[in-house]
Amino acid sequence: MQRLKRALLAISFVVTVALGSMAQLTASSAFTAAPRSVFPMLDNNTRLDMVDYFNSGMSTPSNNLLDGQSKVTAITPTVLTAKIAETSEATVVVLNPDSSSPVIMLIQTVATPGLDSKISFYTQDWTPLNPATKYFVAPELTDWIAPSAKGSEGMVMAASPFMLASASVDDAGTTLTLTNNLSSFLDPEVYSSISSSLLPTLTYHWDGKKFK
Repeated sequence: MQRLKRALLAISFVVTVALGSMAQLTASSAFTAAPRSVFPMLDNNTRLDMVDYFNSGMSTPSNNLLDGQSKVTAITPTVLTAKIAETSEATVVVLNPDSSSPVIMLIQTVATPGLDSKISFYTQDWTPLNPATKYFVAPELTDWIAPSAKGSEGMVMAASPFMLASASVDDAGTTLTLTNNLSSFLDPEVYSSISSSLLPTLTYHWDGKKFK
């Protein structure tokens, strides 16, 4: 029965793509049908197990290909978040789910040790959409300077020439929030000297074409 359920889910995804999304693409179906190149630590059957466990209300983790443990931690129709390994997480977001050409956003977050995220975009069959800047332009360090601290860019960049920021979305996937994580990377004394000059978060909203 379990194998039949998985086969039907896989067939449903293929038919959805082939017929131009006659049925709405969901974050779960996008996650389970992604090619191994997107989730090299998780084969398709493992991802199906992870979704099944979550939907059954079970916290059972699945073994990934590096002998670690992975599990889905949240699902809505358009957003799925999974712990891939002890220090990494992935979020699959389906944007414009009602359209004939939905866009998949993938957020990959790792601990460096401060949490840092990479954001990429794909078609519904996981073909990369380039350039990604068509859909989201990652902020420069100067974009994090608080309005009240304009003019202090030199001091901030001397303390840290780059930003560590993790990305998260709301349940609909249309509000993207970047969180400043420099405090977990810099020496506490160094961070305290620039913390008042930096914004804690930056928020973007999907307008149907781009996060702004």
